[in-house]
Amino acid sequence: MFKKLVAAAFVFGAGVAHAFIPQAGTWVVTSEVNGKPGRGFGIDVQNGTLVMQMYAYENTGKSTFYLAVGNVVDNQVTADLKSYEGGRFLGSEDRSGTEKGNAGAVKIRFVDGVSGFITFPGESEKAISRFNFGYAAVPQSLKGSWLFTTYSPTLGWGVETPTFTAVGNATSTGSGTISAPSSNLMCEHQVSGGLAGFVFCVKFFSNSSTTQHTYLFKYSVNEGEGDWYPNNGKTGYGFYVKRLVTDDGQVAGLIRKDEEAFVAPEQAQAFAAELAAAAHR
Repeated sequence: MFKKLVAAAFVFGAGVAHAFIPQAGTWVVTSEVNGKPGRGFGIDVQNGTLVMQMYAYENTGKSTFYLAVGNVVDNQVTADLKSYEGGRFLGSEDRSGTEKGNAGAVKIRFVDGVSGFITFPGESEKAISRFNFGYAAVPQSLKGSWLFTTYSPTLGWGVETPTFTAVGNATSTGSGTISAPSSNLMCEHQVSGGLAGFVFCVKFFSNSSTTQHTYLFKYSVNEGEGDWYPNNGKTGYGFYVKRLVTDDGQVAGLIRKDEEAFVAPEQAQAFAAELAAAAHR
């Protein structure tokens, strides 16, 4: 299986092209992640509107923050970078901040959901990226249970839930393989070559080293997307991944903590009856 993964990795180019929404969270100026005080910002995009809260420094060395709000069009946004003063501080009463100044327009163009470029007022364009401080490009970062969802026009939707546990050797372009034995899946972070920055996976037929299909995707923290290729074909179809449970057993969701139901069965049935009645009014 390991040799099949090595061979298959050279078949594909790195051309993942799907629509995307920038991942919400902490972003950084990539070149400023160097152990020195730098600039970072929180980005969230909802229904086409981007909100960016930026922390930086004034020329006096004093820390400050800015806020920018704008519409994302063709994966790009231009918005005024505004600062504020007079707002609530720790231990204060309710206070309303007021606009202090406008530093000028900030321009952002996203390459994908986790990287892009930013142009601050008075500066040249710089690369930015979603700040990933929890998961390095090593096999252990893929441990846990995942939801793999595929789509193609002919086969429709497909779902499988691999659990990656077994760490193995590295290929010439990767950092080490990890396997989901019960799912006949093997994956590896690609750290050099044409697929650098992607995760490449091979799904084998049961009890065989013959390739059934392959996956190529980028992910950040607990979710990602890319392509899947049936039978080693060169036509890629939509592929989406989400970590369901981390290696230490934590559920990577929104509100579920354990297997207890949110409502009693009789409550769920009552809700269902009410919805059904509303649908037929």
